[in-house]
Amino acid sequence: MGLKVKELQAAKSGEWLSDGPAGSGRGAGVLLFRRTSSGAVIAYFRYTLPDGRRDSLPIGQYDESGRHGLTLAAARSKAGELSMVYQSGIRDIREHLQSEEEARQVAAQSEREDRQQAQQQAEERARHTLRALCDAYVALLERGGKRSSASAARSVFKCHVFPHADVADRPARDLNARQIATVIRQVRERGNERTAGLLRSYLGAAYSAAKKSPFDAKLPSELVGFEIEHNPVTDIPAIPVRTRARTLSAHELRAYLGHLRRVGRSDLLGSENVDYALIVALLAGGQRIAQLLRARVKDFDPETSTLSLLDGKGRRPTAREHLLPLGPRASSIVAHLAARAVKREFARARTEERQPDTANCPIFSSGGRVALAETTVSKRITEISDCLGGEPFDVRDVRRTVETMMAAMRVSADYRAQVLSHGISGVQAKHYDRHDYFDEKQAVLAVWEARLSAIESGSKIEAGTQFGRRERSFRVDQFLEILS
Repeated sequence: MGLKVKELQAAKSGEWLSDGPAGSGRGAGVLLFRRTSSGAVIAYFRYTLPDGRRDSLPIGQYDESGRHGLTLAAARSKAGELSMVYQSGIRDIREHLQSEEEARQVAAQSEREDRQQAQQQAEERARHTLRALCDAYVALLERGGKRSSASAARSVFKCHVFPHADVADRPARDLNARQIATVIRQVRERGNERTAGLLRSYLGAAYSAAKKSPFDAKLPSELVGFEIEHNPVTDIPAIPVRTRARTLSAHELRAYLGHLRRVGRSDLLGSENVDYALIVALLAGGQRIAQLLRARVKDFDPETSTLSLLDGKGRRPTAREHLLPLGPRASSIVAHLAARAVKREFARARTEERQPDTANCPIFSSGGRVALAETTVSKRITEISDCLGGEPFDVRDVRRTVETMMAAMRVSADYRAQVLSHGISGVQAKHYDRHDYFDEKQAVLAVWEARLSAIESGSKIEAGTQFGRRERSFRVDQFLEILS
């Protein structure tokens, strides 16, 4: 009938007590109890191994109350479970339990690793938000030398994406076209059509770069972590940007030149640095302000009156050198500004007890250390536009005016493109046409300066020779004959 509780209580140290078969019939194993020298009673399941030896497997400490171990009933239940395993054909219970424990540990470890991996993936996704993608794209533009585009993209993202925390702070790869379109639509519904178009363009470019990054070694590895497989912006229709057509008339251009204070006079070392940048941009054929402001002393060759700019516009991976053989007036201004920058650098170097770095001094600068900001120049031209009244204009309108007037002077589209550095792409320009167009640009800029002088004085200049016929020999003196 099995042991009684009183028998277990009365067991002596080292004494074995049998509760009988743990299961039904013979060969089912036996439940045993033994008191240790410390007074504890340990329950065992004894069974016969395949080689005939007996193994007594501890299954727990006996405790009548069950608070600190197994009750008699619980010990019998556990022994019964082991008996069923034994009778199922498993003859080495100890080895079987060890195998099960190892399997449980392996499963537990695998589960922990899965949880850790899931947590890491969640953290990675949390870091690779749309906000982070926007910042990474701006950094990509900056590394590529596209500072103007980087500044514009940063501003658009800051004003129109980041305020939408529910979108900006979600993993970029989890966003769909509907969510992106909602952000763009709000900008468009406020009447900012052009800004909405820019926002769509910049977001599309950011997603496109991240999508290509695993396969394009030129793209930074930080974009790979976004795991972009689909560009949601491609599902959003492009927003046509209304093309500006504003050009200045000769009368407006004369008034504009009049507002560029003291430029061209003997006091070139005055304080009107912004005006200098504007007049040089105009005299040099309507150059982009952002590119002009990046010019350093090392970029100007006074012997040839040549200013070297870097054009990073478009999809070119590296900026293209844009050489400008300046006319006499523009060259004089740049030479004076470069000399002033060098003089200031020598003075600073003496004060700071260091070697001067004249080569990297910005030509267009207020204090000599830092180049003028593009926004500063834009504010100045807005100020002039407001003073003139009439239809407002900006730096792009002045650039458009230059090209329009050059076209009226019958300067060919090819030469205008070389002077203004735009539209120079395609197979022919990239691989076959290796001509530097230096003489042609020099001639056009010399005639353009003369045209501006005529506008300032109010006189007229005839169009004369048609600039751009490739069969004609283009020498500077031939172009200047028109002015005689």
